[in-house]
Amino acid sequence: MTPRSEPSLRDDFAPWLRRLGRRSRRLSAGALLMALTVASGIGLLALSGWFITATAVTGALLAAGAMATLDVYVPGAGIRLFAVTRTVARYCERLYNHDTVLRVLAELRAGMFSVLTRLDGQTLSQLRASEWLNRLTADIDALDGLYLRLLAPPLVAALAIGGVGALLAWFAPGIALAVVVPLGVLWLWLVFGQAWLGMAPARRRVASQDRLRGRIIEQIQGLAELRCYGTLASHRRALAGEETTLYADQRRLASRQALGSALVNLVVGGCVVLALWLAAHAEVDGRISAAVMVMMPLAVLALNEALGGLPQAFTQLGATRAAARRLNELAGRQGTLREADAPHAAPADKPAIALEAVSVRYPATLAPALEALTLRLAPGERLAVLGASGAGKSTLGQLLVRQLDPTAGAVTFNGIDLRDIALSELRARVGYLTQHSELFQASLADNLRLGDPAADETALWRVLEIVDLADWARDLPEGLETWVGESGRQVSGGQARRIALARVVLKEPQLVILDEPFSGLDAATAARIAARLDCWLQGRSVVFLAHAVDGLPGVARTLELLAGRPRE
Repeated sequence: MTPRSEPSLRDDFAPWLRRLGRRSRRLSAGALLMALTVASGIGLLALSGWFITATAVTGALLAAGAMATLDVYVPGAGIRLFAVTRTVARYCERLYNHDTVLRVLAELRAGMFSVLTRLDGQTLSQLRASEWLNRLTADIDALDGLYLRLLAPPLVAALAIGGVGALLAWFAPGIALAVVVPLGVLWLWLVFGQAWLGMAPARRRVASQDRLRGRIIEQIQGLAELRCYGTLASHRRALAGEETTLYADQRRLASRQALGSALVNLVVGGCVVLALWLAAHAEVDGRISAAVMVMMPLAVLALNEALGGLPQAFTQLGATRAAARRLNELAGRQGTLREADAPHAAPADKPAIALEAVSVRYPATLAPALEALTLRLAPGERLAVLGASGAGKSTLGQLLVRQLDPTAGAVTFNGIDLRDIALSELRARVGYLTQHSELFQASLADNLRLGDPAADETALWRVLEIVDLADWARDLPEGLETWVGESGRQVSGGQARRIALARVVLKEPQLVILDEPFSGLDAATAARIAARLDCWLQGRSVVFLAHAVDGLPGVARTLELLAGRPRE
């Protein structure tokens, strides 16, 4: 089998260049502002040198009794124009370009998050949560330099070298050629040589940072367990090893970036001296004036502004490339779920669910999660699916809401295969309480409205009453507008579970799937909620996923799973 070749630099950046191309007008305007800033800086320094020298020479001639005149108004106005233009252009360029880049990054984050929402559980499980987080944050942030540091600045620098060369050639073509050639070689090295030097360590640095972030997040999340089992020290040693690797690559990158900066100072400084020496000879020969002689090296010196940022940008090109490649892989991920070419709308009748010889096997597992399972759920029926952890209950719940598709067999909704029903239509009819109570860094009302964004406060209080949280919510400092904290850290586990259950109730689904609805609750609270749920569940098709049937309201039938099969 022929190994797949590594994507080229063009392949890695092509999707992002196409995205930038959609904003070509804004990016072009930003590049023009950048070029105007550099041009104003060159003009300011060159004209100031010319004017000061011309003034000094004129004054010396007048002191010697010679006749001499100098128009101070035009060059003085030019100096003020360049100074004001440089200041205004720099401010506008920073404001405008960063606004453009932030818009692009926001669009990228929304696009990448949209990709994640289309993936099924099997595909999402292939990476850790910390790795998904790094894709949406650090990797996308790394792409902000694609335009601000890697596209526009080298183009502006090349134009600046050409512009200075043209200015020098106006007075002395030989001097222009002598200066532009080494500056052109320097530009090539800064763009290609620095990228080559920094490519490998920059890519390793990104990978090390990714692993380090993941380890830190997981260590913080599992800090209590690590302390209990006495393994915190070994985890710290692993973190220290990652830090050592990261610091080594950062030192390599810093030294190579310093090399680029030193070359800028050395070559530009050398060209300044060369321009001054050649210009002095030209002035002695009478080919140029003394003022022009001073102007030439100062114009070359002003190129430091255009070239100074290139070493850092291109030494870090490998990091930007690694981020782009990983985001390309994310964008290219295809889950196992597929929309039908002509999807059906979900039937309006009360749902009757059927599983016909359904099997589910996860990749790289020894045994199937479900095997040849046949099941019927009549409209309005309440079924309790029981079993120990790992028996296949959660897999069954994911099948019914179509977070997974069966490996074999079919799941039907009123006789229509779920794969032939539009995902949005199906999920609008199903309410699913998963094992984990996912709350977001937002207010209690916002977390509840995930079930129904249009719900008013009356509806919110109604569902809180059903889950026995209304009195608690009334005592909160800001009522429904109280924030629950990151991942619901400001509420207890039982309260988080009931908020998630209230979200399902607010949705008013026809098919309800409740995975361990009363976990983390004391018996008295669970009994009160079960009695209220019993009324709300009237007429709905319900599947309870639980370890035991005790406390589940109105269960008409039970099915026990053992290793993915109905227990005989």
